[in-house]
This record gives sequence, structure tokens and C-alpha cells, in this order.
Amino acid sequence: MAKIKKKIKRIKIDADRCNGCRGCEIICSAYHSEPKYSSINPAKSRIQVISHRLKDIWLPVFAGEYSPAECMGRDTYVIDGKEYDECAFCRASCPSRDIFKDPDSGLPLKCDMCEGEDEPMCVKWCLTKVLTYEESEEEVEEIERLGEVEIGLESLADKFGMDKVMETLARMSTQKKG
Repeated sequence: MAKIKKKIKRIKIDADRCNGCRGCEIICSAYHSEPKYSSINPAKSRIQVISHRLKDIWLPVFAGEYSPAECMGRDTYVIDGKEYDECAFCRASCPSRDIFKDPDSGLPLKCDMCEGEDEPMCVKWCLTKVLTYEESEEEVEEIERLGEVEIGLESLADKFGMDKVMETLARMSTQKKG
């Protein structure tokens, strides 16, 4: 595979500054609603604030790639005297938890950095400056990525089986024609 120059977009998180206001979840869900800003449902947000209120832990986590299998990691990390479950750091939508899945369809969500904006909305609206945005250019291996439709179909196939998905698509296509 060839190496290409790619603009890398990153959101850095300073978890020690997070007070759990969840403003990032609200603006993300509003930005991604159809039409934009028409509704707020933090369960549809591409950023989730993982919390343990009794231990004063607030950890913003962004939706990453879809994972069709549950991982085996169940370790606990201690950072600055606070304990974090390994799942709290995981950005994947996976079968073992509902985080980063659309509550209506069950399809996986992924952070798109609010494509088309100069910076992600969660960064713009973060009042405590927990989230900061930066861009850099790096040389990376060129890889073929699945599109949203392919990821969604893969998720449905994992959940219901390929035969059921194909049967449903065939039924839907004949209903549209007739």
C-alpha cells in the first residue's frame, strides 16, 4: 500500500477539567438531528460522558469504529487516584453495551468531527475547555474504509444474520417498485 499525506483531526480531552455538565452531548445530538438542531437526545450523541458520581469521575469519550465482537478486556486503570473501567476508554460500538448505538435503529454511531464545520461543535461549546481541537498532517498507509451504509449493514447482519438482512432488503425493494 502507498503512503499518503493525510490531515489528521484530533480532539484532546483534559478529563481533570470535566465537571460533567454534558453540554458536549447536548450540542452533538442537536447538530446530528434531522433537520439540524431540531431535537436533543443525548443517547444519539457521538460523545458520551462516562461518570461515577460518588468518586467524582467524569470522562468524555468519542464514538469510534464499530466492533462486531465483544472484547475480553476487563482491566481497571488508576489515574490520579481515580479508578476507571477499561470499557470507559473504549470508543467502539460493540455487542456488549448500548453506548454509541442509535437508540431507535441500533446502528452504530461514529464521531465525524462535525464534518463541514471549522471545528467540532462539542469543542466550540465546551465551557470548561475540557475539549481542544487540533489538526496535523501525517504520512499514513492508504487503507480502504467502509462507508456508513456498509458499517450499518454489517452491524445488522451481525445482529440478525445475513439471510434476514438480505430477505428484508429484497422485500423492501419489491415494495418500492410496486
